[in-house]
Amino acid sequence: MLFQGATTIVLLACALVTAAAHAQTSVIGRTWPIAEPDALEEIEGRTQKLPPNMASRFGPRASWSAMKAAPLAVAQANRVRSVVPFYTLDFDVKLPDGKLLYPKGFTFNPLTYVSLPQRLVVVRPEDLGWALRTATPSDWILLAAGPRGGSDPITLGQKVGRSLFILEQRVKDRLGLEVAPVIVSQIGQKLELTEVKLNRTGSAPR
Repeated sequence: MLFQGATTIVLLACALVTAAAHAQTSVIGRTWPIAEPDALEEIEGRTQKLPPNMASRFGPRASWSAMKAAPLAVAQANRVRSVVPFYTLDFDVKLPDGKLLYPKGFTFNPLTYVSLPQRLVVVRPEDLGWALRTATPSDWILLAAGPRGGSDPITLGQKVGRSLFILEQRVKDRLGLEVAPVIVSQIGQKLELTEVKLNRTGSAPR
């Protein structure tokens, strides 16, 4: 959600810049040159100072802990069920003046306050083709661990030309996921989980 919000802001900024490029401009009052260094130039400068073999220090990407997807069993039947993703605070939430707002242990439903703006299509790597045919452009595709590995979302994303994401264990637990493929969407203040049994001997149903 934060990523989508940032993308919207960037697109809006680009639109404003484009519009300004075609509009007449004028200067009112005195002007001064910008004293702060360009952020992009700073990033590029620091990148050039990194050792050329930096990537090799981390080893193969498949061994990175951040690239380890959570496992899911294969769906054996078509099923639709609902989950309420209750969350329990593990710390006190206090106001700036120290007054306690929500105590540790307070349980609430986040969907009461926020909305999931897109569906989540969760699959094992061997069913990625089905996910690509099923997901809309705004849906997020999450990869669970497969029996033979191959859940590297960077490599697969470059191959299929679409952004893919890892299914983290904490996301699996929070959403109550058990099998894949499964499509997660928000219905009111609940999550609807549509589990799909694929026809492995023929074309997969949508």
